[in-house]
Amino acid sequence: MSNAICSLCGQEADTEEPPLTWVTSLENGRKLLYCDRCARENVRGIEGKLDSLWW
Repeated sequence: MSNAICSLCGQEADTEEPPLTWVTSLENGRKLLYCDRCARENVRGIEGKLDSLWW
């Protein structure tokens, strides 16, 4: 398998499993990963996608 890769900027993690600081998102049935930097820069957009059940 390959290392975890950020879906936004392409940063590669050191391991197959994403670091705990990364965000996992399920979008249109696909699992996407975002590194800590991209997650911080886009947190409002990520939170805006949450179903109301998560608020």
